Amino acid sequence: MCDREMERTAIRAAMQRLIDGTAYRSTGALNVLQLAAEAGVKRWLLTHKHTDLAEEFRTRIRAGTEPASPLHRSTRRAEAAEHANQALREDNARLRAQIAVYAQVIHELRTELAGPRIRHGLDIIRELPKR
Repeated sequence: MCDREMERTAIRAAMQRLIDGTAYRSTGALNVLQLAAEAGVKRWLLTHKHTDLAEEFRTRIRAGTEPASPLHRSTRRAEAAEHANQALREDNARLRAQIAVYAQVIHELRTELAGPRIRHGLDIIRELPKR
């Protein structure tokens, strides 16, 4: 088998691994750069020498019939984490607002209780007699 055929075989195998979502040399992204990385060849081989294989790969990806790659699964997980994070931020903001209301109520109650204490001389802080 000549070098050209070995390259084509490696590229086709890498193409199938990427599409199957079982990439082991690349990130799993469905693009020509990652196809070259997965095949263990230089990118220029796909963009200049084996352009038919690069176009075949793009066509298969555009068809949309291929299962998602590991990168796409990770992207979905990241999006789910972003939504969960947003929900937690909203909950945190709601709880902070509730704490502010509680602090205001505590302040008002303390002020109400301090009024009678001052009138009856039960104030904790007293003025010292003037000399």
